[in-house]
Amino acid sequence: MRRYLRQFLSDPRVIEIPRALWLPILHAFVLTTRPRQSARKYASIWSPGGSPLRVHTQTQAQLLGERLGPRVRVEFAMRYGSPSIPDTLARLKSEGCERVLVFPLYPQYAASTTATALDQVAEFLQRTRNIPELR
Repeated sequence: MRRYLRQFLSDPRVIEIPRALWLPILHAFVLTTRPRQSARKYASIWSPGGSPLRVHTQTQAQLLGERLGPRVRVEFAMRYGSPSIPDTLARLKSEGCERVLVFPLYPQYAASTTATALDQVAEFLQRTRNIPELR
């Protein structure tokens, strides 16, 4: 929980106050109390398969893959947590995927949702040579 909260709450698109002010607050106060509180709340909605978000996203990806057929591979990635966007893109590239469509599944555009996911894609592209065709 602490790792997730640190990653999420360190994102400048999520917390838009100066980092020099926010990061000491995050590390001194938020990350020392919030993980315990959040863990209790998350435990109440967790399923045997794990996080509801992950379970439903994985099911959605599987069903979409079945619908699109064997010529199209559907994978999912999470902005915060695992499987991460960079890890998934690296795996697809290493397995020879030549064309990739990134499709954020947020119900609306916001800097703290779609934009931060696309930032992760852009960071992967900046440090990767011979990238696949990407849309």
